[in-house]
Amino acid sequence: MSLNADLLRQAQHFFSLPLEQKEQIAMIHSPHFRGYNRAGLELTRGRQDWREQIDIGSEKAALTDLEDKPAYLRLQGPNQWPEALPDFKKTVLAWQEQTLNVLRQLLEALSLSLAQNKTAFHPVVNDSPYLLLKLIHYPGSQNNDEGQGVGPHKDSDLLSLILQDNEGGLEVELTSGQWLKAPPQPDTFIVNIGELLEVATSGYFRAAIHRVVSPRSGMRGSRPHFSLARNWIPQSLSCLCRTPSQNLASG
Repeated sequence: MSLNADLLRQAQHFFSLPLEQKEQIAMIHSPHFRGYNRAGLELTRGRQDWREQIDIGSEKAALTDLEDKPAYLRLQGPNQWPEALPDFKKTVLAWQEQTLNVLRQLLEALSLSLAQNKTAFHPVVNDSPYLLLKLIHYPGSQNNDEGQGVGPHKDSDLLSLILQDNEGGLEVELTSGQWLKAPPQPDTFIVNIGELLEVATSGYFRAAIHRVVSPRSGMRGSRPHFSLARNWIPQSLSCLCRTPSQNLASG
């Protein structure tokens, strides 16, 4: 079984757990914003999203002695793991490691496309990048008449890789305002540019507005979502805010 299929299988096992078991690792228990959120707790553009999810970052110890240091350093820390699924942690961390390598290679290719050295983004992502994996399940609901799994938004990071199941529902907004369906394709990811990369290239690359439309009723599969940004966001912005003709690595 491929690592992607194994991750989807573990996600399905997790979301099939009773709600009380999932809420044992609710995000409210984590000072690092890791863990589970049930459906209906989040809003996008003032409207309720109908998805449940678990947020998982790099598995690292919490930093200490943070007095007079940037507040975002508090985001580093351990994840919460479901006790009922002994293979869940191993599978997730293996998938994170492999996908991080893919994202780094994509950033090298994007650097070359800007007529930069392929190492231009290395200072941002090669030391200790901030990464986040979202495993997301979109259950159907009779109460969510608008079908908003998650509302229209841009990702805030550099790049995201979206691994879809077979259910579909992901849509991307065109410049005309129309919505283009992005159906799943076997053995592929959708590569999504985030707002950090848009800012880093002075708008040369544009972050796409996208949404997920949920079914009106029934269950849909799990959707792993992996995103990559950097722990030290202010520094990464200051060294990357250049026009495409300038050296992105300088600063």
